[in-house]
Amino acid sequence: MDLKIKLAGITFENPIWVASGTFGTKGQEFEDFIDFAQVGAIVTKTVTLLPREGNPPPRVVETRSGLLNSIGLPNKGINSFVSKELPELKKMPTKIIVSIAGTSLKDIEKMIKKIPENIMPDAIELNLSCPNVTHGKTKYKLTAQDPQATEKMVKIAVGTAKCPIIAKLTPNVTDITEIAKAAKKAGAQAVSLVNTYAGIAIDVEEMKPVLGNVVGGLSGPAIKPLALKAVRDVYNSVDIPIVGIGGIVGGVDVAEFMLCGAGAVQVGTANLIDPDAHKRISKEFEKYLILKGIKKASGLTGKLKGGRTA
Repeated sequence: MDLKIKLAGITFENPIWVASGTFGTKGQEFEDFIDFAQVGAIVTKTVTLLPREGNPPPRVVETRSGLLNSIGLPNKGINSFVSKELPELKKMPTKIIVSIAGTSLKDIEKMIKKIPENIMPDAIELNLSCPNVTHGKTKYKLTAQDPQATEKMVKIAVGTAKCPIIAKLTPNVTDITEIAKAAKKAGAQAVSLVNTYAGIAIDVEEMKPVLGNVVGGLSGPAIKPLALKAVRDVYNSVDIPIVGIGGIVGGVDVAEFMLCGAGAVQVGTANLIDPDAHKRISKEFEKYLILKGIKKASGLTGKLKGGRTA
């Protein structure tokens, strides 16, 4: 069984990655549960130029078949990340993808320039789509809701970075394919989708929102059918590699995303529920491939009947 996949010019040992914000700071919380060499890639918690405290609590609430969070990207800033965390991450036996977010083009340029070449990650995931922060000067709340703003930010990242750029897109748009097209036009080597869906939870006893920031991002199995459609829409519209995200809790979920056009996937909320999730999902996915007689995992991408047409 060949689980290796090639995406954005990089060869990954398997297509199952762990998503940003769900795997600790350096993954150390999971070292007793997972062999990191079996993880396709670790996507770091999103880093910003300056330290952030995040949003006011409460920050997380469970929903039916999902999780609503309003964390707000708390982190110690790029300087601390580069000096303390990235060197340790680079020692791990897997690919490292650094997630970054900024409120301006200058933010993104400065952050990327602060990463030394000797500890350059395998790729950078440009987070244009966190629903719990405002990303820049645009008539929209998120950069990834504006094709022009997306194109400008991806272009500056691609022009500055010495590694591939993966643009992370929001589902909170009318047509996600237009944003994916803008990312490709700007030179993104891949796109990851989807980030969380904006939503709110209500405390009916207190008659007020549960989350301190009122609005949060919905993740987990509840969003999987919507995420699958987004992946298929982008696959059918834009010739660019896709990393699928949204409600993956089992090996069959991985297969569904790849059939819809994803070259790789990210496991997110499942990590918060089950620290052993990645290992279990990987085994289930491999079992699926064996049952279907598929010898190469990469051969599954886009094989959905009625998928992309010639």
